[in-house]
Amino acid sequence: MKKRKNIITVAIDSPAAAGAGTQAKLISKHYKLFYLDTGKIYRYIGDLKLKFGNKFTYNLVKHRIETLNLKKLKNKSLLSNEVALSASKIARDKKIRSIVHKFQQKCAYNPPKKYKGSVLDGRDIITVQVKDAMFKFFITANIKTRANRRFYEYKELNKKITYNEVLKSLRKRDKSDKERKYGPLKKTKDSILINTTKLSKKACFKKIKSIMDKKINN
Repeated sequence: MKKRKNIITVAIDSPAAAGAGTQAKLISKHYKLFYLDTGKIYRYIGDLKLKFGNKFTYNLVKHRIETLNLKKLKNKSLLSNEVALSASKIARDKKIRSIVHKFQQKCAYNPPKKYKGSVLDGRDIITVQVKDAMFKFFITANIKTRANRRFYEYKELNKKITYNEVLKSLRKRDKSDKERKYGPLKKTKDSILINTTKLSKKACFKKIKSIMDKKINN
């Protein structure tokens, strides 16, 4: 695949609700990078699975991904717990991952020319999608902190769900993400660990910015 030269590539892996999406958006805005929330792609496909049921096929997925308008990934319906669990199951499928992989590679290495590069966050960005990224971050936080964050996200969306239900769902999601056969979530030796448990969004970004500026400006 043809790659744009001299671009900034940032790869972020993290468990759910660790704050990776927030940091990826801040990185994108500050450095003028194209941002892709890869987890939303699987949520989008997971939503298709729920909607189409027995009529859900690989050809359907391929067509929808090839013609995907990224604005569809911002649909709030994709944030539901039901869609999240469906996405987790979908993400284990090798054929689905292959379809998504091609799309993600295009976004990572050939972002629109108005951007100076790309930033992708997900579960296997460092290990599979953008192995040669200029910057590799593994963002995490303890399970209770992540559950609390996700619970308040649902609360703001008026979702009727309890904290314990969110905690249980995250534990199930973590297990699925770490144990799946293809593209499991794991930290690599060359990725920088950022624990957001006791960090504010601003403090976390300041830490990441310091690391990136040091390399970019040298």
